[in-house]
Amino acid sequence: MKTVSETAAPDPSADDTVLFRVEGRTGVVTLNRPRALNALTHPMVLRIAEALDAWADDPAVQQVLIRGSGERGLCAGGDIRAIHDDAKAGNTASAGFWRDEYRLNARIARYPKPYVALMDGIVMGGGVGVSSHGSVRVVTERSRVAMPETGIGFVPDVGGTWLLGRAPGRLGTHLALTGTAVGAADALLCGLADHFVPAERLPELTAALAGAPAQEVLPRYAVTPAPGVLAGRRSWIDHCYAADTVEEIVERLLGQGEPEAKEAAETILAKSPTALKTTLAAVRRAAALETLEQALAQEFRVSCNALTSPDLVEGIRAQVVDKDRAPRWCPPTLAEVTGADVERFFAPLGEDRELRLP
Repeated sequence: MKTVSETAAPDPSADDTVLFRVEGRTGVVTLNRPRALNALTHPMVLRIAEALDAWADDPAVQQVLIRGSGERGLCAGGDIRAIHDDAKAGNTASAGFWRDEYRLNARIARYPKPYVALMDGIVMGGGVGVSSHGSVRVVTERSRVAMPETGIGFVPDVGGTWLLGRAPGRLGTHLALTGTAVGAADALLCGLADHFVPAERLPELTAALAGAPAQEVLPRYAVTPAPGVLAGRRSWIDHCYAADTVEEIVERLLGQGEPEAKEAAETILAKSPTALKTTLAAVRRAAALETLEQALAQEFRVSCNALTSPDLVEGIRAQVVDKDRAPRWCPPTLAEVTGADVERFFAPLGEDRELRLP
């Protein structure tokens, strides 16, 4: 069993926040920050990208598998405390992180070999970016998949607007605005995953992948998950989220007479009004784009412009830093967010700052 260093990838002794091994025919990436729910840092992103580049040219590596250490989840997202500190100080280090992270997301989507993601436990934000763009995406009964950015004054990124914009009906808009975490069956329904495997069988699955291709192995382990909840709510979700504005979406939800619809409206109203309106625009624009790369370039503009938005710093402060769960959004209501406020997030960054992807 050889290590990644033998395939000209990063030296695994240099940093243990992400581990690399080659097990039989499979290159294995293990996100290794269990106490931080395996949240991604910039060095982790760079090292994963280097490993994927090395393995793409290694004939001994016929497929790649990514997993998280510990039992709580694959990855809870990016290191948003670092983003908070960066934005609060008026710096732009986060733009460099996003540039490399989005390049990695695009690389995963176009990877020339099977890319197997074990989406066990919590898979949110950046965790979706390193898994749901893969060619073989596995969820378990413990999976909780979400793009919860509106709750921190941010907008779904890492290709999230591309994925959610292509979910059936208006399910993606519902998930984008509410930040709702879905289980296995609903992740499959929304196109965020491909297979359900019971968590207790993941070690067997991983061992089997060392000796055989994913397309041969998965049928032996994949089964039907317990029913989800979104399929039964499609009628009111598709109707309510087809509205032109967030205000009208909330009005329709409150008028449905369904407890779940009312709960969705209340959830939306607790999020950043600016982030909500920008998210609705971003998902709908991404749905009209032709490639993931175009969506990532759009998201890069939105993310970089969000660094100067007061809601990003305030949202992370309330949820992660002070944990008072009482953000003071600016402006505080949907009615006060203008079209110009939203368009600012989509403004070009300048020729030398735009994200360029092949």
